Amino acid sequence: MSTADLSVLPPMRTGARAGRLRGALEAGTDVDALLVTRLPNVRYLTGFTGSAGVVLVTGQELLFVTDGRYRTQAAEQLEAAGVDARIAITATGSSPRDVLARALADSGVTRLGLEAHGVTWAQQRTYADWFAGSELVATEHLVEGLRITKEPEEIARIRAACAVADDALAELLPLLAEGPTEQEFAITLEHAMRDRGASGNSFDPIVAAGPNGAKPHARPSTRPIERGELVVIDFGCIVDGYCSDMTRTVSVGEPSPEARHMWDVVIESQQLGRDAVREGVTAAAVDDVCREVIVAAGWGEAFAHGTGHGVGLEIHEDPRVASTSSATLASGHVVTVEPGVYLPGIGGVRIEDTLVVTDTGSDPLTLAPKVLVL
Repeated sequence: MSTADLSVLPPMRTGARAGRLRGALEAGTDVDALLVTRLPNVRYLTGFTGSAGVVLVTGQELLFVTDGRYRTQAAEQLEAAGVDARIAITATGSSPRDVLARALADSGVTRLGLEAHGVTWAQQRTYADWFAGSELVATEHLVEGLRITKEPEEIARIRAACAVADDALAELLPLLAEGPTEQEFAITLEHAMRDRGASGNSFDPIVAAGPNGAKPHARPSTRPIERGELVVIDFGCIVDGYCSDMTRTVSVGEPSPEARHMWDVVIESQQLGRDAVREGVTAAAVDDVCREVIVAAGWGEAFAHGTGHGVGLEIHEDPRVASTSSATLASGHVVTVEPGVYLPGIGGVRIEDTLVVTDTGSDPLTLAPKVLVL
């Protein structure tokens, strides 16, 4: 069983989020209302977990629209989340055009914000037809700007997802000595996390052994895992909607001297990056700390991705931890630190933890030991 007791997760305080969003709309935009269509943002504002729903946030009300499949679920989940919203149900397969247009007209909305990064060009044209009486305005990351700082209840869920992953890996690492294929180990890992209460994977697991490890996003293959080669294991799970993310690189038996040197360099890089994660530090500075170690070892070009990313309702969120990031870390941010080195024909090493920024530094949420030789 997992060290995380998923039965005692603290209740979410979802109801206040719409008010904070209204404050952000009033303070930083020139729109009268926002149409929220990205499902992770819908869930964040309402607690709704279904596959069809939109939220219209005006100064007067929160209007949640879904179809008949979710009539009962929507009522139950919004009530449980303490969300004060009007729920409108449309016929399954029909559009919410009429109910949304009527709400906009009743609210006197003249400028309607759309989530620019979540709306296709075709959808924008549809909305222009639906809401001909309102000017449509592209907005950027308004809800995500709230989501970037995790509430204690959200951190508890991410921590639980990390504990599930920790326990699953601890149980299964000895199986590598039996020479499973990458696919077999990945599937067994998925089942182990579900057995511990996860609802699914945060992403498809990466299990990449030997030369396959030189591909940062390798897909598990039918290749058997052999002794003395590096095995990159990158995986995570979902607990009550929130993701975990962790990577460990191991070897069954002693690897080559070059492979061990790669691991030593990456573990040093990762530890320095972890130490750098604290309130007030720029995300780019964390990337720089990690990258300097790998560049000094002569492998700068072999570290071909950013150092990390935010984690929450989605596996990749703000803030990005990369040289191009403009973010500054703050208490409540949850980020990964995952430097790597990838050498074609030899393999790869990536070591990753998920951490939450605190008032005094950071707290690691992934706790699996970092040991090269099994």
